[in-house]
Amino acid sequence: MNGDALYSIGDLARRTGLTVKAIRFYADRGIVPPTDRSPAGHRLYGIEAVARLDLVRTLRDLGMDLATIRQVVDHEISLPEVAAAHAEALEVQIRVLRLRRAVLTTVAKRGSTLEEMDLMHKLAKLSDDERRRLIDDFLGAAFGDAQPEFAGAIRSMTPELPDNPEAHQVEAWVELAELSQDLDFRASMRRIVDSHAASRAPGVRRDPVAIVRDEVGPALAADVDPVSRHADPVVAAVMAQCAHVSGGLDDVDLRRRLLTRLEIANDPRRERYLQLLAVVNGWQAPESLTPALNWFIQALRARM
Repeated sequence: MNGDALYSIGDLARRTGLTVKAIRFYADRGIVPPTDRSPAGHRLYGIEAVARLDLVRTLRDLGMDLATIRQVVDHEISLPEVAAAHAEALEVQIRVLRLRRAVLTTVAKRGSTLEEMDLMHKLAKLSDDERRRLIDDFLGAAFGDAQPEFAGAIRSMTPELPDNPEAHQVEAWVELAELSQDLDFRASMRRIVDSHAASRAPGVRRDPVAIVRDEVGPALAADVDPVSRHADPVVAAVMAQCAHVSGGLDDVDLRRRLLTRLEIANDPRRERYLQLLAVVNGWQAPESLTPALNWFIQALRARM
């Protein structure tokens, strides 16, 4: 056949892979109108109908409605404009589906109740402003009047869910948001902040928890028993630095206060919050402080 040849609807179906019924459907809606009619009244189509039908099938696969498709093939609106609008709409749908998947996955993992699932669903649907207010309220309760002094720490503890989060980030956000609403955890965080502020001299920024982490690391690696005499140099080094930080002496009172400080800081919920924060923000997973704190708490108790 030459370029001016006309095709029956059956020929067109064989060339495009569409059914006769589908082609007739598009023709009846003016999307792929026939070029001519046979003497018997059957529809005939030109070669451009093949290209139109290929485009129609592609656009339908991408989820476009028939009215929009007709505007595109008739050049009433440009394909890039339509593509941009549909891409934006799909992005919203993808975000909603990710949120739903995160909630359902978490419910399945936990065996949650209906009430817990409802709460998770509400937390997942929060807007950016609502999420910010929720976290600001949590951090405000945790840091209280010390917020200006701990501005850097507050920034480092603020989750920022990306515009297009992965499912695991949404799951982490939901758990983190739930944790931030735990009143007992809020009180625990407030005790951590208060004990941190009270355990150092003015102008000194060294945190006793960081001191323990740095000094105990080698002892942990060497599998030193915290109650043995081999742990004495580690305990002495930590206490010397903590005495300097607090502006006092290494005495029984300091050791008691340090023990209390470390026990407060060793709340597993604090570590879980930081782990979830790293997932939400796309950061590297934080180093666990639990082994070092457990080691030193045991060592200090054995020497009191």
